[in-house]
Amino acid sequence: MKKLIGILAAVLLIIGSWGFASAAQASETGLFTVQTVTLFAARVNTADAKRQELIQGKLDLNNSDVREFRRLRGFYPNLASKIIQNAPYESVEDVLEIPGLSDSQLERLQANLDEFFVTDMEASMNAGGDRYNPGLY
Repeated sequence: MKKLIGILAAVLLIIGSWGFASAAQASETGLFTVQTVTLFAARVNTADAKRQELIQGKLDLNNSDVREFRRLRGFYPNLASKIIQNAPYESVEDVLEIPGLSDSQLERLQANLDEFFVTDMEASMNAGGDRYNPGLY
């Protein structure tokens, strides 16, 4: 019985190894056709890819979360929330057209326009309430 199991294991090992033969060898023998399959698909984290686009020291009006506005005096949390609620923006100057801004908020925005830039909205950075609560505790 042990000998039979050993022979069966050897035969299965040989048959299984044919599956790893290259396509060139398989076409020469004519016994099998082997499809080349990519074993590992490249997975891209879209949020990380978007972060590579960001300009150091500036805030992306379409993708920055509310906490990133803390570094600008007078923006967090009220003005930052208004900016997020009215996104997306085509240009930085579009932020000045937010309805319901007070005079002081408008002045604050005008004084800090050089702190902002605009890129396309990334779904992974805007999904659900991630811009209001990015889960950084």
